[in-house]
Amino acid sequence: MPINRIAVGRPEEAYHPDALKAALAEFFSTLIFVFAGQGAGMAYSKLTNGASTSPSGLIAAALAHGFGLFVAVSIAANISGGHVNPAVTFGAFIGGYITLLRSLLYWIAQLLGAVIAALLLKLSTDGMTVSYFAVADSISVWNALVLEIVMTFGLVYTVYATAIDPRRGSLAIIAPLAIGLIVAANILVGGPFDGASMNPAVTFGPSLVQWNWDHHWVYWLGPFIGAGIAALVYESFFIGYGNHQAVPTTEV
Repeated sequence: MPINRIAVGRPEEAYHPDALKAALAEFFSTLIFVFAGQGAGMAYSKLTNGASTSPSGLIAAALAHGFGLFVAVSIAANISGGHVNPAVTFGAFIGGYITLLRSLLYWIAQLLGAVIAALLLKLSTDGMTVSYFAVADSISVWNALVLEIVMTFGLVYTVYATAIDPRRGSLAIIAPLAIGLIVAANILVGGPFDGASMNPAVTFGPSLVQWNWDHHWVYWLGPFIGAGIAALVYESFFIGYGNHQAVPTTEV
């Protein structure tokens, strides 16, 4: 089982140059992603004078987050792995690909990056409300929890298949694009219901700046559960037992 490979890490890892560089890369990538994604929502609000979200606004949000994450993952991939998300880091930890100590460094960096991005958005827009996540009145908080679990499962499963699987080969080239696309697709699904976060850092930064914590726990518990399930499923069925085989070219 992959859980047997979970490691705490050595104390010196907390201040090792490589670990600190990786955390710094996560900070900047998360800052860039949150600024672009949440900023797009603020720009839409500005252009529509605060009108309620429309289908075009939903598409704009999906594109901004998809493109932003594509770039954010790409620029950090060779340094930190390009997690840009505490849930992705948790999934990698469950699979034994990152230690607990390094995970803590990543989480701190990701949260700080999201907070700084939200503050910069607040400052650069002359005090506009920074877009934050909220559960729609049409669904319950438990519906939102299930949404976050399923959407984050899809995200972390994609991360495993394209970026973590040792047999990914040339597929790794498209990993940032695939990760950005699954997030964009999930926003088209969950956006009208709970904002489709899939990322506790993206939720935390704007919530802290706007000091709005309504149902905030959903955006932590859901992604972490979804990430953990995805890690266990992919590790157990496709990596752990060596069943993940490429399709023979003769059958394509």
